[in-house]
Amino acid sequence: MPKQINYIRWFDELTIDDIALVGGKNASLGEMYRELTSQGIIIPNGFTVTAEAYRYVLDQSGGWQALHEALDNLKPDNVADLARRARRAREIIYAAPFPADLESQILKAFARLQQQYGEDLSVAVRSSATAEDLPTASFAGQQDTYLNIRGDQALLEACKRCFASLFTDRAIHYRIDQGFDHFKLALSIGVMKMVRSDLSASGVMFSLDTESGFKDVVFITGAYGLGENVVQGAVDPDEFYVHKPTFEQGYRAVLKRTLGAKKIKMVYSDGSTREATRNVVTSAEERNHFCLNDQDVLTLADYAVKIEKHYSAKAGHAKPMDMEWAKDGSDGILYIVQARPETVVSQKRGMVLEQYRLNTKAQPLVTGHAVGSKIATGNARIIDKPEHLSEFKPGDVLVADMTTPDWEPVMKIASAIVTNRGGRTCHAAIISRELGVPAVIGCDNATTAIKNDTPVTVTCAEGDSGKVYAGILDFDIITTDLSDLQRPETRIMLNIGNPELAFKTSFLPNDGVGLARMEFIITEYIKAHPMALIHPEKVQDVSEREQLQALVRNYASPQDFFIQQLSEGVGTIAAAFYPKPVVVRMSDFKTNEYATLLGGRWFEFDEANPMIGFRGASRYTHPAYAEGFALECAAMKRVRDDMGLTNVILMIPFCRRVEEARRVLEYMARLGLKRGENGLEIYVMCEIPNNVIQIDAFSQHFDGFSIGSNDLTQLTLGVDRDSGIVAEDFDERDPGVKEMIRLAVVGARRNGKHCGLCGQAPSDYPEMAEFLVEIGIDSMSLNPDTVLKTTQHVLETEQRMGRIKQ
Repeated sequence: MPKQINYIRWFDELTIDDIALVGGKNASLGEMYRELTSQGIIIPNGFTVTAEAYRYVLDQSGGWQALHEALDNLKPDNVADLARRARRAREIIYAAPFPADLESQILKAFARLQQQYGEDLSVAVRSSATAEDLPTASFAGQQDTYLNIRGDQALLEACKRCFASLFTDRAIHYRIDQGFDHFKLALSIGVMKMVRSDLSASGVMFSLDTESGFKDVVFITGAYGLGENVVQGAVDPDEFYVHKPTFEQGYRAVLKRTLGAKKIKMVYSDGSTREATRNVVTSAEERNHFCLNDQDVLTLADYAVKIEKHYSAKAGHAKPMDMEWAKDGSDGILYIVQARPETVVSQKRGMVLEQYRLNTKAQPLVTGHAVGSKIATGNARIIDKPEHLSEFKPGDVLVADMTTPDWEPVMKIASAIVTNRGGRTCHAAIISRELGVPAVIGCDNATTAIKNDTPVTVTCAEGDSGKVYAGILDFDIITTDLSDLQRPETRIMLNIGNPELAFKTSFLPNDGVGLARMEFIITEYIKAHPMALIHPEKVQDVSEREQLQALVRNYASPQDFFIQQLSEGVGTIAAAFYPKPVVVRMSDFKTNEYATLLGGRWFEFDEANPMIGFRGASRYTHPAYAEGFALECAAMKRVRDDMGLTNVILMIPFCRRVEEARRVLEYMARLGLKRGENGLEIYVMCEIPNNVIQIDAFSQHFDGFSIGSNDLTQLTLGVDRDSGIVAEDFDERDPGVKEMIRLAVVGARRNGKHCGLCGQAPSDYPEMAEFLVEIGIDSMSLNPDTVLKTTQHVLETEQRMGRIKQ
């Protein structure tokens, strides 16, 4: 009698080398269960039904010939033909009975799993194709998963459906695109303990930023309930970032977080329907709170770092990972339920920088999450039902509530993708990244706000927020080969204020950030005047008070809201360029600008000329703002001390007198920001003639100077730069202004202090960049769009002068 073949493998019997036997998903689960459990990573136990079992079922039923008849000569781009043949293939496999020995082995393994976890065990039944989760192809969502499966018959039914799902429309089309032979592939099944995330939360995480490819962060998404909604894009999830280099140094802080809408959650069914799961609407309380606390986020980051390190060591090179996690609401434990190589950003090669720039300003029709960084145009095609996919034409912009893998044949020919629902790790986002197509995900109202069959422009080139505009707008694509770009001796730094652009901007050739502005973060993220947050009782307008309360409702105090928002915004910029220096200027709003913030009008003075009024250093110790400045300092202390981003250098703007400098620095020291402690450097803006005239005295108090050419020009020439009447007299190239700049550079060097410039002059005027190099300035800080051009000019000037960087 022939020896019976074993079609079952337990997770602890598998390694990543078993892909041919159990598929990528199952091989990875086995690898982690064996190798990473000892490092504290928790994976639910389970077993696999091998790919040999799939072949055995078809061998015994004689199904191969029928499958060939169903699939040979298939035309994948004929949507109707594809659907008909795929349905026939699934019917062939589903109709094939399980041989008795295979059925017996599956049920015995299930009984053993029940002995470990209890009689009432429910399991997840997951497909794992033998070509799945390879480093260059994601197979995201190609085969089916069945959740909350209980009992022998339900398990066998789910296994049959998994085998049949090897021939879904999307799986067939994807394999043809990727060059895989349907008949050389097989399917394995993973049966694992169901994590009760229906009682808590689940999601997806990556060991890099999926949009920019920035590799120094863990990016985590999550929502309430079972994880299918996040993967499919049916829900707009919460997002979290953790900075890997400082995390590995022992710092424990969330770098950045964004609250998602999380309108629905998937839970177990109550038994009244055949379906094992169902979606329910989340409560207002759930929507207004993050689905994970900070400790959970940091635990997941720890898992991600360890998983990436393990797989990178096995591969012999860096291997970013894409992982699924679930938190069990009954035991409170965070589990990893899947890990595969990240297959899009990590496959990009070469040193060519491609930048898209929109040349027209307009009001967007809708906004959502940006996927990618490109701009595309085309006719909007709203698809509300899969039956209408055949109406889609190549080059159209796909507009839908959400996408599923069945839509991939159409997504492949779209110029852009726009959805109502989903986050940046959902199906639509994964596929659009893989295709290199821009997508705006989670717009909420795209299918109603965009008119069908009208021209639109879709842009993902303006930060994290993607936008759709009416009409065909003009845009440029700037391509630069960075492979041969030399670095000048003069440090070329960047001006940046928007944290959303930080990760992408970090890929520009740079020596750090010469000017990180707080004002954008305060205006866009905080929105409220700091003094109004501290003293809402002084805000006399009821509506404004209610808006203030709404902003801070999920925080322990209004002060905590301000500190967290500002520290995470500045921290994101600092992390993007770590360990290069990032010079953060403390707030420099004028009174009229502060007054426009929520509640601001109750705390600001009405000044005739705010440009030279109550601004910069003069505010910091003044009773009217000292408490607000204390919040700024608390946020900066959190960035450096709690987040570990000690590359942050602080800078004081508009400091008129040496006595004022002494007063501000003493106050900062009392607030925990003392020069020299924990390596803290404090610079001053050199933008008032007195800063230049008394540079030796100012050098006693500061570690460096940053020339603000706009204000220095204004005050040297006596020109109000806000006045249109005398605008033509404002010119940084005036000999008097240039002499002031030269004296500042010479004076700083005489005192052994750093001296840079962070104004527009070198970007706007090549001769100013040349002048700055000639007088020996240490650095110039430029807007990102002028970096490459100005760097080239600086290099040419240095070569002419015989200054070549060693």
